[in-house]
Amino acid sequence: MSADNNNQQLQKSSIDKLKSVLSAESVTVQFKNALKEHSDMFIASVIDLYGSDSSLQQCDAGAVVKECLKAAVLKLPINKSLGFAYVIGFNNTKGKDAEGKWIKVMEPTFQLGYKGYIQLAMRTGQYKIINADLVYEGEFKTKNKLTGEFDLTGEKKSETVIGYFAHIEMLNGFSKTLYMTKDKVDAHAKRYSKSYNSTSSPWKSNFDEMATKTVLRNLLSHYGFLSVEMAGAMNQDIDNDAAVESVKNDINDNANSGTMSFDDAEEIKDGEGSDPCPI
Repeated sequence: MSADNNNQQLQKSSIDKLKSVLSAESVTVQFKNALKEHSDMFIASVIDLYGSDSSLQQCDAGAVVKECLKAAVLKLPINKSLGFAYVIGFNNTKGKDAEGKWIKVMEPTFQLGYKGYIQLAMRTGQYKIINADLVYEGEFKTKNKLTGEFDLTGEKKSETVIGYFAHIEMLNGFSKTLYMTKDKVDAHAKRYSKSYNSTSSPWKSNFDEMATKTVLRNLLSHYGFLSVEMAGAMNQDIDNDAAVESVKNDINDNANSGTMSFDDAEEIKDGEGSDPCPI
C-alpha cells in the first residue's frame, strides 16, 4: 500500500472517530443546548474543519470536540476564513520517557480571533465604536502623553507595518485608543505566549492578526466593559499568557451584566455586526 493510501486510511479512521464522538447523545445535547436549531450546521462545520486540518487529526477526537464546544457556547463560528474563533492543534511537550526522550503530544486548543473579541464586545450593547487594525509606515504622527491620545492620521508611505492599534468608544462617552509598535508586540509574544515558538503557532502563520488581537485584548481588559461572556472568553483563550493572568482578578471583580464604572477600572500605564453564529 502506498504512502498516499496509508494517509487516506488514517484520515478516514480519524474522521470516523470524530463522527462517533459527535454522535454520542451527551455531546449532541450540549451542542443543542448551546446553539438550539443551529447545532447540526455547527457540527457539520466541526467535521469540515477536522477533515481539512492534519494537525487536528493527530489529536484525540474527544478533545477536539471539547474545544469546538467552547466556540459553540460563545456562538462563534470556527471557520478559519471568518476569523472569529479557531481550534488549532499544537505539539505539546509532556515531559520525558524512561529513556530521557521528550514526549510530545498533539493537543487541540481553542483560540479567539480579534473579530471574536469585537463580536463579544458589541453584544454587550455598551460600545458605540470598536475597531482594531494595522498601522503602516507614515501613519503614526504623535502621541499626547497627557491625554494618552494617538494621532494616526499621517499619510501611508509603504506597505510596511510598523504597529497596531485598537480603539473603543462607549455609549457613555468614554473613549480610549491603544497603540503598540510591531517590535513591542513581538517582544511581548516571545516573552509570554506559550504558542509563539510552535511551528503550528498562528504567530508564525498570521502575525498581524495575532498582534491586532493582542492590542485589542489589552485595551478591552483594562478599559472596556466586560460582560460575563467576555470574561469567560478571555479565560478560555488559548494565549493564556502573563498579560491575561495579570488581569484575571480585575476581570472577575468587574465582569457583570450592568454598567461598569471606569472610575473603578484599573489603568495600566504601559460597525455594529449581527451574530455570526452558527456556522
